[in-house]
Amino acid sequence: MIIELKYTNTNTYLIEGTKGRLLFDTGWAGTFPDFCRALGERKIPVQEIDYLMISHFHPDHMGIAEEIARQGVTIVIADVQRNYIHSSDHILIKDKHAGFLPIREEGLRIVAIEESRSFLQELGIDGEMIYTPGHSDDSISLWLDDGSLLVGDLNPLYELDMHRGTVIEDSWRKLLSRDPKVIYYGHAKTWRKNPEQDRDSGQGSTKTDAVKLDDHDLYLLVKRIMSYIDKNQSLDKISKKTGADRAFVEDVARMYLTHQNVGVQGILDRIEIKNK
Repeated sequence: MIIELKYTNTNTYLIEGTKGRLLFDTGWAGTFPDFCRALGERKIPVQEIDYLMISHFHPDHMGIAEEIARQGVTIVIADVQRNYIHSSDHILIKDKHAGFLPIREEGLRIVAIEESRSFLQELGIDGEMIYTPGHSDDSISLWLDDGSLLVGDLNPLYELDMHRGTVIEDSWRKLLSRDPKVIYYGHAKTWRKNPEQDRDSGQGSTKTDAVKLDDHDLYLLVKRIMSYIDKNQSLDKISKKTGADRAFVEDVARMYLTHQNVGVQGILDRIEIKNK
Protein backbone atom coordinates (compact mmCIF):
# COMPACT_ATOMS: atom_id res chain seq x y z
CA MET A 1 0.00 0.00 0.00
CA ILE A 2 1.21 3.51 -0.83
CA ILE A 3 0.19 6.40 1.42
CA GLU A 4 0.56 9.89 -0.06
CA LEU A 5 1.78 12.42 2.51
CA LYS A 6 1.09 16.05 1.55
CA TYR A 7 2.61 18.35 4.16
CA THR A 8 4.76 20.56 1.95
CA ASN A 9 5.05 21.43 -1.76
CA THR A 10 6.87 18.12 -2.33
CA ASN A 11 4.87 14.91 -2.49
CA THR A 12 6.27 12.20 -0.25
CA TYR A 13 5.10 8.61 -0.02
CA LEU A 14 5.00 5.94 2.66
CA ILE A 15 5.08 2.40 1.33
CA GLU A 16 3.70 -0.33 3.58
CA GLY A 17 5.39 -3.67 3.04
CA THR A 18 4.41 -6.91 4.73
CA LYS A 19 7.54 -6.71 6.91
CA GLY A 20 8.24 -3.00 7.23
CA ARG A 21 7.75 0.58 6.03
CA LEU A 22 9.69 2.62 3.48
CA LEU A 23 9.43 6.41 3.15
CA PHE A 24 10.13 7.81 -0.32
CA ASP A 25 11.40 11.42 -0.24
CA THR A 26 10.98 14.19 2.31
CA GLY A 27 10.21 17.92 2.21
CA TRP A 28 12.16 21.13 2.76
CA ALA A 29 14.13 21.82 5.91
CA GLY A 30 11.80 23.25 8.52
CA THR A 31 8.90 20.93 7.69
CA PHE A 32 9.66 18.19 10.21
CA PRO A 33 6.79 19.18 12.55
CA ASP A 34 4.40 19.14 9.57
CA PHE A 35 5.75 15.73 8.57
CA CYS A 36 5.11 14.37 12.07
CA ARG A 37 1.63 15.87 12.02
CA ALA A 38 0.84 14.21 8.68
CA LEU A 39 1.98 10.88 10.09
CA GLY A 40 0.07 11.48 13.30
CA GLU A 41 -3.14 11.91 11.34
CA ARG A 42 -2.53 8.36 10.14
CA LYS A 43 -1.59 7.22 13.64
CA ILE A 44 1.89 6.21 12.48
CA PRO A 45 4.86 7.16 14.72
CA VAL A 46 8.01 8.24 12.88
CA GLN A 47 9.88 5.53 14.76
CA GLU A 48 7.81 2.85 13.01
CA ILE A 49 9.33 3.74 9.63
CA ASP A 50 12.23 1.44 8.82
CA TYR A 51 13.93 3.17 5.91
CA LEU A 52 13.99 6.48 4.05
CA MET A 53 14.82 6.44 0.33
CA ILE A 54 15.51 9.74 -1.47
CA SER A 55 14.84 10.09 -5.20
CA HIS A 56 17.58 12.72 -5.56
CA PHE A 57 19.44 15.07 -3.26
CA HIS A 58 17.85 18.41 -4.07
CA PRO A 59 16.81 20.60 -1.10
CA ASP A 60 13.07 19.97 -1.43
CA HIS A 61 13.51 16.18 -1.33
CA MET A 62 16.12 15.69 1.39
CA GLY A 63 15.63 18.73 3.63
CA ILE A 64 14.53 16.83 6.75
CA ALA A 65 16.23 13.51 6.03
CA GLU A 66 18.65 13.76 8.96
CA GLU A 67 15.90 14.81 11.39
CA ILE A 68 13.97 11.71 10.38
CA ALA A 69 17.10 9.57 10.68
CA ARG A 70 17.60 10.77 14.26
CA GLN A 71 14.25 9.21 15.12
CA GLY A 72 15.70 5.78 14.35
CA VAL A 73 14.95 5.62 10.60
CA THR A 74 17.79 4.37 8.40
CA ILE A 75 18.54 6.33 5.24
CA VAL A 76 19.10 4.00 2.30
CA ILE A 77 20.80 5.28 -0.84
CA ALA A 78 21.58 3.72 -4.19
CA ASP A 79 25.24 3.28 -5.00
CA VAL A 80 24.87 5.75 -7.91
CA GLN A 81 23.87 8.46 -5.41
CA ARG A 82 26.83 8.13 -3.09
CA ASN A 83 28.71 11.22 -4.34
CA TYR A 84 25.63 13.49 -4.16
CA ILE A 85 24.52 13.15 -0.53
CA HIS A 86 25.77 16.62 0.41
CA SER A 87 25.19 18.33 -2.94
CA SER A 88 22.48 20.63 -1.55
CA ASP A 89 23.88 21.31 1.91
CA HIS A 90 25.38 24.65 0.88
CA ILE A 91 22.03 25.86 -0.42
CA LEU A 92 20.15 25.04 2.77
CA ILE A 93 22.92 26.39 5.00
CA LYS A 94 23.30 29.60 2.96
CA ASP A 95 19.56 30.26 2.88
CA LYS A 96 19.38 29.51 6.62
CA HIS A 97 16.50 27.06 6.29
CA ALA A 98 15.17 26.42 9.77
CA GLY A 99 16.91 23.65 11.62
CA PHE A 100 18.64 22.05 8.63
CA LEU A 101 20.87 19.14 9.62
CA PRO A 102 23.31 17.68 7.07
CA ILE A 103 22.99 13.92 6.63
CA ARG A 104 25.45 11.97 8.74
CA GLU A 105 27.05 9.27 6.66
CA GLU A 106 27.55 6.97 9.62
CA GLY A 107 24.70 4.49 9.61
CA LEU A 108 23.68 4.99 5.98
CA ARG A 109 22.76 1.85 4.11
CA ILE A 110 24.17 1.83 0.59
CA VAL A 111 22.49 -0.56 -1.84
CA ALA A 112 23.72 -1.41 -5.31
CA ILE A 113 21.02 -0.82 -7.90
CA GLU A 114 21.26 -4.41 -9.11
CA GLU A 115 20.76 -5.66 -5.54
CA SER A 116 17.83 -3.40 -4.70
CA ARG A 117 15.20 -6.10 -5.19
CA SER A 118 16.75 -8.19 -2.42
CA PHE A 119 16.82 -5.14 -0.14
CA LEU A 120 13.15 -4.35 -0.73
CA GLN A 121 12.16 -7.95 -0.09
CA GLU A 122 13.50 -7.52 3.44
CA LEU A 123 10.55 -5.14 3.93
CA GLY A 124 8.11 -7.42 2.16
CA ILE A 125 8.04 -5.10 -0.87
CA ASP A 126 8.30 -6.56 -4.38
CA GLY A 127 10.11 -4.11 -6.63
CA GLU A 128 13.44 -2.48 -7.38
CA MET A 129 15.31 0.80 -7.72
CA ILE A 130 15.92 2.05 -11.24
CA TYR A 131 18.56 4.62 -12.16
CA THR A 132 16.73 7.40 -14.04
CA PRO A 133 18.99 10.41 -14.64
CA GLY A 134 17.67 13.45 -16.47
CA HIS A 135 16.35 15.83 -13.88
CA SER A 136 19.61 15.23 -12.02
CA ASP A 137 22.52 12.84 -12.29
CA ASP A 138 21.61 11.16 -8.99
CA SER A 139 17.92 10.55 -9.71
CA ILE A 140 16.43 7.14 -9.06
CA SER A 141 12.89 5.82 -9.44
CA LEU A 142 11.18 3.10 -7.46
CA TRP A 143 9.32 0.40 -9.37
CA LEU A 144 6.83 -1.85 -7.60
CA ASP A 145 5.70 -5.08 -9.22
CA ASP A 146 2.03 -4.15 -8.78
CA GLY A 147 2.57 -1.53 -11.51
CA SER A 148 3.23 1.46 -9.24
CA LEU A 149 6.08 3.78 -10.17
CA LEU A 150 7.56 6.58 -8.06
CA VAL A 151 9.73 8.91 -10.14
CA GLY A 152 10.61 11.91 -7.97
CA ASP A 153 11.23 14.89 -10.25
CA LEU A 154 11.72 13.08 -13.54
CA ASN A 155 9.98 15.36 -16.04
CA PRO A 156 6.32 14.32 -16.46
CA LEU A 157 5.26 12.29 -19.45
CA TYR A 158 3.20 15.11 -20.94
CA GLU A 159 6.49 16.99 -21.51
CA LEU A 160 8.20 14.08 -23.23
CA ASP A 161 8.02 15.72 -26.67
CA MET A 162 10.21 18.51 -25.31
CA HIS A 163 12.93 16.03 -24.41
CA ARG A 164 13.28 13.83 -27.48
CA GLY A 165 16.83 12.55 -27.89
CA THR A 166 17.80 13.37 -24.31
CA VAL A 167 18.69 11.42 -21.18
CA ILE A 168 15.19 12.20 -19.91
CA GLU A 169 13.66 10.32 -22.84
CA ASP A 170 16.05 7.41 -22.27
CA SER A 171 14.98 7.18 -18.63
CA TRP A 172 11.30 7.28 -19.53
CA ARG A 173 11.68 4.59 -22.19
CA LYS A 174 13.30 2.38 -19.60
CA LEU A 175 10.35 2.93 -17.25
CA LEU A 176 7.61 2.69 -19.86
CA SER A 177 8.89 -0.70 -20.95
CA ARG A 178 7.49 -1.98 -17.65
CA ASP A 179 3.99 -0.73 -18.48
CA PRO A 180 3.26 1.24 -15.27
CA LYS A 181 -0.32 1.45 -14.03
CA VAL A 182 0.17 4.37 -11.63
CA ILE A 183 2.89 7.03 -11.64
CA TYR A 184 3.61 9.03 -8.49
CA TYR A 185 5.42 12.30 -9.07
CA GLY A 186 7.34 14.53 -6.68
CA HIS A 187 5.26 17.56 -7.62
CA ALA A 188 2.80 16.73 -10.38
CA LYS A 189 -0.52 14.96 -9.90
CA THR A 190 -0.56 11.19 -9.73
CA TRP A 191 -1.22 9.60 -13.12
CA ARG A 192 -3.34 6.47 -13.45
CA LYS A 193 -3.56 4.46 -16.63
CA ASN A 194 -6.92 4.01 -18.30
CA PRO A 195 -7.90 2.59 -21.71
CA GLU A 196 -8.46 6.04 -23.24
CA GLN A 197 -4.97 7.30 -22.44
CA ASP A 198 -2.07 6.73 -24.73
CA ARG A 199 0.87 5.56 -22.68
CA ASP A 200 3.33 7.94 -24.30
CA SER A 201 1.18 11.02 -23.86
CA GLY A 202 1.01 10.36 -20.15
CA GLN A 203 -1.20 12.82 -18.35
CA GLY A 204 -4.12 12.94 -20.73
CA SER A 205 -6.24 16.08 -20.58
CA THR A 206 -5.59 18.08 -17.41
CA LYS A 207 -6.44 21.61 -18.44
CA THR A 208 -6.39 24.34 -15.83
CA ASP A 209 -9.60 26.07 -16.81
CA ALA A 210 -10.04 28.05 -13.62
CA VAL A 211 -7.41 30.64 -14.53
CA LYS A 212 -8.76 33.07 -17.10
CA LEU A 213 -6.51 36.15 -17.12
CA ASP A 214 -4.84 38.23 -19.80
CA ASP A 215 -1.19 37.52 -20.53
CA HIS A 216 0.16 40.34 -18.34
CA ASP A 217 -1.94 39.44 -15.30
CA LEU A 218 -1.13 35.76 -15.73
CA TYR A 219 2.58 36.57 -15.87
CA LEU A 220 2.34 38.55 -12.63
CA LEU A 221 0.32 35.80 -10.97
CA VAL A 222 2.91 33.15 -11.80
CA LYS A 223 5.68 35.44 -10.58
CA ARG A 224 3.85 35.95 -7.29
CA ILE A 225 3.26 32.23 -6.85
CA MET A 226 6.97 31.60 -7.43
CA SER A 227 7.88 34.11 -4.70
CA TYR A 228 5.65 32.28 -2.21
CA ILE A 229 7.21 28.96 -3.20
CA ASP A 230 10.63 30.46 -2.42
CA LYS A 231 9.27 31.18 1.06
CA ASN A 232 8.22 27.52 1.38
CA GLN A 233 4.53 28.35 1.68
CA SER A 234 2.13 25.41 1.33
CA LEU A 235 0.09 25.11 -1.85
CA ASP A 236 -3.13 25.74 0.06
CA LYS A 237 -1.75 28.94 1.57
CA ILE A 238 -0.49 30.14 -1.81
CA SER A 239 -3.88 29.47 -3.36
CA LYS A 240 -5.60 31.44 -0.60
CA LYS A 241 -3.17 34.38 -0.74
CA THR A 242 -3.22 34.71 -4.53
CA GLY A 243 -6.80 33.66 -5.23
CA ALA A 244 -5.49 31.22 -7.84
CA ASP A 245 -7.04 27.80 -8.34
CA ARG A 246 -5.09 25.23 -6.34
CA ALA A 247 -4.57 23.04 -9.42
CA PHE A 248 -2.91 25.98 -11.17
CA VAL A 249 -0.71 26.68 -8.14
CA GLU A 250 0.26 23.01 -8.13
CA ASP A 251 1.23 23.18 -11.80
CA VAL A 252 3.38 26.27 -11.27
CA ALA A 253 5.06 24.77 -8.20
CA ARG A 254 5.86 21.53 -9.97
CA MET A 255 7.37 23.26 -12.99
CA TYR A 256 9.30 25.76 -10.88
CA LEU A 257 10.75 23.10 -8.61
CA THR A 258 11.63 20.56 -11.28
CA HIS A 259 13.15 22.79 -13.98
CA GLN A 260 16.41 24.36 -12.94
CA ASN A 261 16.62 28.13 -13.57
CA VAL A 262 13.22 28.21 -15.28
CA GLY A 263 11.64 31.66 -15.51
CA VAL A 264 8.04 32.85 -15.53
CA GLN A 265 7.72 32.59 -19.31
CA GLY A 266 9.23 29.12 -19.30
CA ILE A 267 6.58 27.99 -16.83
CA LEU A 268 3.81 29.57 -18.91
CA ASP A 269 5.12 27.82 -22.03
CA ARG A 270 5.10 24.44 -20.26
CA ILE A 271 1.60 24.98 -18.93
CA GLU A 272 0.47 25.72 -22.47
CA ILE A 273 2.05 22.48 -23.70
CA LYS A 274 0.42 20.52 -20.90
CA ASN A 275 -3.01 21.94 -21.67
CA LYS A 276 -2.92 21.18 -25.39
